[in-house]
Amino acid sequence: MPESIEEQTGQQVDLKDPALAAFLAWLIPGLGHLYQGRFGKAGLFFVCIMGTFLYGLYLGSQHDLGWGRVVYYSWRPGDKRLPYLCQVGVGLPALPALVQASRMKSDKQVWWGGFMAPPRRPEQFAGANMDQPTLPELNRKLNRGFELGTVYTMIAGLLNVLAVYDAWGGPVFSETARKEEDEEGAEGEEDEEHSHRRDEGAPTSLTS
Repeated sequence: MPESIEEQTGQQVDLKDPALAAFLAWLIPGLGHLYQGRFGKAGLFFVCIMGTFLYGLYLGSQHDLGWGRVVYYSWRPGDKRLPYLCQVGVGLPALPALVQASRMKSDKQVWWGGFMAPPRRPEQFAGANMDQPTLPELNRKLNRGFELGTVYTMIAGLLNVLAVYDAWGGPVFSETARKEEDEEGAEGEEDEEHSHRRDEGAPTSLTS
């Protein structure tokens, strides 16, 4: 993959190190584009993706339950949190869920008031996290907010995957633009060839 690509506007885009740009774009939405100097896209991706993610967190929060309850990691029987595979696409903002899951598994008190912590198992009656809600409690108390918050945060993660690809591969030519460029190039070569032939066949005049 070349490190620079011509956009349809004719403006050259320097992708710098595409692998590093892709990693930065995953870490924080828009950061990879900021590294490449693509400031417009950096701002657009950060505002749209992070806005969607934060709104999802808001929908999945409640004062007595804690904040960010719709984003958590769990691979326990009966609670395999598959949506997290999409949510983690947003990068660093979703990684506290892994820290909280590790503490919950080790029976250590979760941090930040249970922010992004997995729910307590219903059969758990003793331990460091008895103050944490169970999954049925989250569904009952958050109601539709739990599902909607999950969907919004998943969408944010998936959108950032597209942003990561854009940081790695650069802008994409449309087929029409490529065809027009090929045709213009072919016409230019034909004109040059015809001009060359005319020059070769033109009579020369000698003056005494």
